[in-house]
Amino acid sequence: MGDAKTTPMTIDAYIAGCPPEVQPLLEQLRATIRAAAPDAHELISYRMPTFKLHGYLVFFAAWKKHIGLYGNTTAALEAFKDELTPYVGPKGALLFPYMKPLPLELIGRLVRLRVEEDRQHASQTQRP
Repeated sequence: MGDAKTTPMTIDAYIAGCPPEVQPLLEQLRATIRAAAPDAHELISYRMPTFKLHGYLVFFAAWKKHIGLYGNTTAALEAFKDELTPYVGPKGALLFPYMKPLPLELIGRLVRLRVEEDRQHASQTQRP
């Protein structure tokens, strides 16, 4: 097992290991996700900050020129298609360049939709 910078065990450690100028953006993103999914718990999965309710809601990661948001379902991407178009990357990832403000209100709506999808999926798969 490596140190906190290579294999962080908490989101706090992950953010602390990022460049100082990126840390406030990551904290804003984290707070937005937390507000939209207050019952979700935080963990590190796939070496990324992750929010999980019944299943995984979203993951995020800091990269050289952007923050990536992952775990977006086709339905969520379709629901906000016009607004998300400038941010869509490969395989449904959303890429938010550091040079532009984070679309926090949009991210909040996206996460709330993911919470609803997650709850619906959980209720459909519960055993009697």
